[in-house]
Amino acid sequence: MDLLRNSYANDSDDEPEPVTDNRLTSKTATPSLPSKRPYPEPEERQYKPIRKPNPPYSSYSDPQTSSSTIPITFPGRYVSKRERSLLASLSTAPTQIQKPSVNSPTVLGSISDSQVPRHVLSKGSSFRTGMPSRMSVSLTGHTKAVTSIDWSTSHVHLLASAGLDGAVYVWNVWSSGEKKVRSFLHHNAPVKDVKWSKQGLSLLSCGYDCTSRLFDVERGVETQAFKEDQVVGVVKFHPDNANLFLSGGLKGSLRLWDIRSNKVVHEYVKDLGPILDVEFMPGGKRFVSSSDVSGRNISENAVIVWDVSREVPLSNQVYAEAYTCPCIKHHPRDSVFIAQSHGNYTAIFSANPPFKLNKYKRYEGHWVAGFPIKCNFSPDGETLVSGSSDGFIYVFGYKSTELIKKLKAYEHPCVDVAYHPVLPNVIACCSWDGQVSVFE
Repeated sequence: MDLLRNSYANDSDDEPEPVTDNRLTSKTATPSLPSKRPYPEPEERQYKPIRKPNPPYSSYSDPQTSSSTIPITFPGRYVSKRERSLLASLSTAPTQIQKPSVNSPTVLGSISDSQVPRHVLSKGSSFRTGMPSRMSVSLTGHTKAVTSIDWSTSHVHLLASAGLDGAVYVWNVWSSGEKKVRSFLHHNAPVKDVKWSKQGLSLLSCGYDCTSRLFDVERGVETQAFKEDQVVGVVKFHPDNANLFLSGGLKGSLRLWDIRSNKVVHEYVKDLGPILDVEFMPGGKRFVSSSDVSGRNISENAVIVWDVSREVPLSNQVYAEAYTCPCIKHHPRDSVFIAQSHGNYTAIFSANPPFKLNKYKRYEGHWVAGFPIKCNFSPDGETLVSGSSDGFIYVFGYKSTELIKKLKAYEHPCVDVAYHPVLPNVIACCSWDGQVSVFE
């Protein structure tokens, strides 16, 4: 009974009082158990240390409710599940692409239209119908012949040019500051052609390095390269699908590329000479190709009309004369296309089968022989403008085929001419000695 009384006397979790019964200690010697952790005294139980706030660099902030910085971990600090999930989501989130600085080698100035004069953006209808009469802007930068120029249809103050010096330039024509705003030197050989895409600020070029290259003009970078087994002489975007473009090369191959997959979706095979030019017809179901037949003494393949989807020629006896045609253009309204001939004239064809040559009308008076001279229709289709190897610009009436105006542009051949997409009284041109000019 004494043992029971002593064991129940402790009504708390404290250590039991030592047993002093001589009967227990004298009979057996129990092994000593490890002592329990001493329970704190009442005054110690009431003491609670003040919790210091976490340092600022390890504080957590909810991005949805606060605009502070991201939590930063350091060795030895506990990271909660919430912080770990936040850091994981931030690491996988897409980074924002920064616009290039002006110090970039391809970015030389601004492509904004804020500096374009008001008289260029808003002109009266009577002034719009006038003919260009003087050179208003001279653009210098190319060191060799300029082979192609093209106006942007979405940003009408921008003009692209390509040259045999391997350079592709973008010009902010009416800027009061730097006019050469982009410089793409990605080709390691002369560049033959350049075209703007109708979708966004994309530019496509091709050349003697057997590639076609796509550029993002706003960022000033090359986005894609399309390699071929031939020198690429001409490129043309599909009129209804900006993801497709047609390329033609010196081996006579015609390929339809898909930008999204960087693959050829159609290839048009025929025993052709070097491809000089291609032109889509309205709707994009047909296109016309021009090839060099001077070395084969065969004229039937000089101009061919193709079916885009079936990859077959619809007619290969469109042009029977033994001249090559360096330029093909479709009229913006009528079912007619023209071919610039090295016979020093421009031939007219019907765009409907059987694609007959108009034997009663042609545009002549300018000089084409010996150079890749190009021509272009005005946006309203009322006039045709052509370059010439004598350095003049020739303007013809579309229906009458008569010469309306003749402008002296250069001492060297005027290779390419292009009407402004909005202002019919503005014409850009380029020369064989590397000059680019704008006439108003």
